[in-house]
Amino acid sequence: MKKQNEAWLEVAINGVAGKGFQPLIPITPEEIINQAVDCAKAGATIIHTHVYDDKGQPTEDADLYRRVIEGIKEQVDIIVYPTVALSGTAQERYAPLEALASHGLLDWGVVDPGSVNISHTSQVQNDIDGISYVNPDSHIRHGLALAKRDGWRPAYAIYEPGFLRLGNALAQQAELDQTPIYRLMFSDNLLFGTRPTEYALEFYAEMIKEELGSDAVWMISGLDANIEQLIQPALDLGAHVRVGLEDAPFGCSKTNLQLVEDAVTKIDNAGFEIVAPALIG
Repeated sequence: MKKQNEAWLEVAINGVAGKGFQPLIPITPEEIINQAVDCAKAGATIIHTHVYDDKGQPTEDADLYRRVIEGIKEQVDIIVYPTVALSGTAQERYAPLEALASHGLLDWGVVDPGSVNISHTSQVQNDIDGISYVNPDSHIRHGLALAKRDGWRPAYAIYEPGFLRLGNALAQQAELDQTPIYRLMFSDNLLFGTRPTEYALEFYAEMIKEELGSDAVWMISGLDANIEQLIQPALDLGAHVRVGLEDAPFGCSKTNLQLVEDAVTKIDNAGFEIVAPALIG
């Protein structure tokens, strides 16, 4: 449960869009480590990262994740968590997370409770297919079973309202020791869910209250989205905040550090204290 006037600040430092869409993202292990540490020292209390191979392509490589996570944690005491593969069997998708958990390096893990088409406005205009991000119930159950077994906290990306309901039902069925984090996904130009507007935020806040109860842990974020105007109202409604180049409008001219510094200022001006989440709760 979120304490009054306290907020988490997560930074998602790269994502899978690549430098063609986000030129300032870090992709080498050294870049990722350095930017994550700088963001942590500036006030971020959670780091989310993807990793890239030596050809600059996104990959789900447990050894690369281990190198990055260990490199960050050697310098700052902070929660760091990876993504989950977009495709494959449940076992294949979660194998890197299992490997990290076996080394004690998995604080949180992605378990997205639903499937969605993710298409950009430019793709629609040019008759180009977007991607179908598919998460069968069996994959969600597998991820939650690993979270319970290995002691890490599920992080849910909520692309559509129904994700809240399914994620809650499956979490209850799994009898988790750690409550999931429900991360609302907004976008200005990707045609899922809603744009980052106050009416959408208020709708989600009411739905969370009705479906999940007052103890639900949730935050705002997005893809190709500017959520700056939602930070103050989201905090007032009980949410936490995520920023970073994975989430920012494509072609963002600010660095991860600048995005964190801006968020720290907004959170401070709103009268909230940035705190680190507990590992259990």
